[in-house]
Amino acid sequence: MSELLVGLPPRIATDCRVLVLGSMPGGASLRAGEYYAHPRNRFWPLMARLCGFEAALPYEARMHALQQAGVGIWDVIGRCQRAGSLDTAILRGSEVPNPVAEQIRDSRALHAIALNGAKAAEAFRRHVLPRIDPVHRERLAILPMPSTSPANAAASLDRLAQAWSVLGAHLRASPHG
Repeated sequence: MSELLVGLPPRIATDCRVLVLGSMPGGASLRAGEYYAHPRNRFWPLMARLCGFEAALPYEARMHALQQAGVGIWDVIGRCQRAGSLDTAILRGSEVPNPVAEQIRDSRALHAIALNGAKAAEAFRRHVLPRIDPVHRERLAILPMPSTSPANAAASLDRLAQAWSVLGAHLRASPHG
């Protein structure tokens, strides 16, 4: 049986240059009230490597380090029905997107959207992309990335780091350029 789930609030600073969008937080994240809380999710080790902080820092310190590096976190889906934690268990038709298009419109420093996994990319194409003004779409790199989820066990941390390293240019870009 599926239950109605409500996602986490956005963690996006005003000078965010890269917005990482997941699909919908898994059960461990929702229970903890923290993004990417599952102990086998590679998001935090990956971002620590890319942004130069310690993955073992307390959650709020990791969030602060991420925001200092110009990275924000949110999800495409704000509410949905799902049985379990897997994206494949999200009940199609139950998805209610977050106001991501509005966030993009209002984020002047934003250079790139990194879509964490296939479900995030598919939900973004369906729910968000049609609502983004073409002027805002032109200034953004929309980057489908391999999932950091433990369900994507075939991708090692090194392979993920190589794929996600494309974010580096966007993180080094001027927040006002």
